[in-house]
Order: sequence, then C-alpha cells, then structure tokens
Amino acid sequence: MLTGNNNSRNDGNGTVKTINEAIKKASEHSTRQIIIYVKAGRYEEENLKVGMKKINLMFIGDGKGKTVISGAATGAGFIARDMTFENWAGPTKHQAVALRVGADHAVVYRCNIIGYQDTLYVHSNRQFYRECDIYGMVDFIFGNAAVVLQNCIIYAREPMALQKNTITAQNRKDPNQNTDISIHASRILPTSGLVGTNSSFQTYVGRSCKLYSRTVVMMSYMSNHIHPRGWLQWNDTFTLDTLYYSEYNNNGPGAAIGQQIGWSRYRVITSEVEASKFTVEQFIYGSSWLPSTGVAFLAGLQI
Repeated sequence: MLTGNNNSRNDGNGTVKTINEAIKKASEHSTRQIIIYVKAGRYEEENLKVGMKKINLMFIGDGKGKTVISGAATGAGFIARDMTFENWAGPTKHQAVALRVGADHAVVYRCNIIGYQDTLYVHSNRQFYRECDIYGMVDFIFGNAAVVLQNCIIYAREPMALQKNTITAQNRKDPNQNTDISIHASRILPTSGLVGTNSSFQTYVGRSCKLYSRTVVMMSYMSNHIHPRGWLQWNDTFTLDTLYYSEYNNNGPGAAIGQQIGWSRYRVITSEVEASKFTVEQFIYGSSWLPSTGVAFLAGLQI
C-alpha cells in the first residue's frame, strides 16, 4: 500500500503480519523516513520496541481507538500518528506503561495514550506531543525528557481507594539538565468515572519525585477536579527547596490554585519572557526540526 515501506496488518493481508516483524525489516540508521502503516486492530505484541538503530521510523495508524498497540521507542526521529497506545493492565497492577519514549526529536501526533499508573514514560531527549488524549491516575506522565505537550487533553481517571491522583512526576536529578514537562495550550479534565467522585479523590497537577523536579503548565484549562493545593510533595520535604513548579496564564477553576501551598519554589509566572523559555521554539528548539515532520505546532506562546 505504501511503496517501498512496510505495511503491517493483523489480518495477514499486508507485507508482514506483525509490527515486530515490520520493525525488524526496517533499515538501520536510515537517512530517509521509513513508514510502517499499522492497520486498524488491537495488537497485543510483547516487547514491542523501536531500538536506537531504527531511526526515522514513523508509525501511522487508522485513527485513535482504531489502531491499538503498546510499546517503546528510542530511535531518533520516531513519529507515531493516528493510533492508540494502551496498557491493558488494570489499576491494581501498579506501574503499567502504555508508551515509553527515549528517542530524540520524537513526535506523537493525534494519538490516545491510555493506562492507569505511569501511563506515559517520557524517558529522555527532546519530545513533542500534539493533539493527544492521555489517560491515567498515579504519576501518569513521568520521566526526564525535554517534552512539550501541546493541544492535548489530559484525563485523570478514578483511582483505587486511599490513592491520590498525580498527573505528572518529573524526574530531573541535576539542576544543569535542561529537562521539564511543559504542558501548553491543553486541557486537564476528569474522566466521566471521576466526575461523580471528585469529593472522594484528590487530584494534583504533579508531585516532585526527584530533587530538581520541574513542571510548567501554560495557557491551559484546568478543571475543578484539581485539589485546592494544586501540587503535592513527595513522601518527604526534601525537594521543596529545589523543585520548579510554575503556571502561566491558565484558566478554569483549577488554575493557579497552587498559590495556596506556600512553597518558595512554586510560582505563577507573570513574565512572557520567562514563560517563553518553555515553548516549542526555545525549550526543544522545535522550529529547527518539527517542520520536516508535517505536524502542526505553535512555536511560541500565542494560540
């Protein structure tokens, strides 16, 4: 169907029958983009991984909820679009990653990323997520990448009894690392299952699992399921003098309520210059590499 590329279909009518087989057939260290078309279906393949030698690999599915897989990618230039990454383990299974990305210049576009605890592992390097729906409950966007999530919808799910929802858990260990979870022009909402239990479960924008944890939410809508304190410390206070949690020009009943916690390292950004440091243009230098992907993006702050 795509001349010169791999066409993975789970009905056996494509070039190969499994995604793993398609990945193996892809050239290593390719200087051109290699497209793997993954036909609609649920692919429950174990150890699905795009390794470091498989660079410039693009997965294209038939749309959110139609092509459903789970996996990991470390090869530079990895792109996934129009598909769902889902971990089928339930909430009782603790860590259950749906998608792990450690690829530089990685792009995930128009995808669902669905799980419970630790859904999306933004492991390392520069990453960009656009028009994705991300579902989870405990630390469900975590890692130490330089990552921008733009025009995404982030859904908090109903946790188990006695649990708290924490959306982000950024893992920066060194103040010299230029890493951060930057959420821009997005919406942070509860799922329908959580709506009726808002008073029973607490949902926080993030918690500081490493010493120099850094997370910024900008120009986004935050619903009233966010706890009045907004942000949560780890089990101890060891990060409170070194973390960086900020909000800029958000709206909705859950916006900027972190001011109530009184942490010296939490702030509401009032300067456009400071907020711009966490944009696609300045933070992940996206204007130099995103145009070639064909994915829409906002380089600066303005929507």
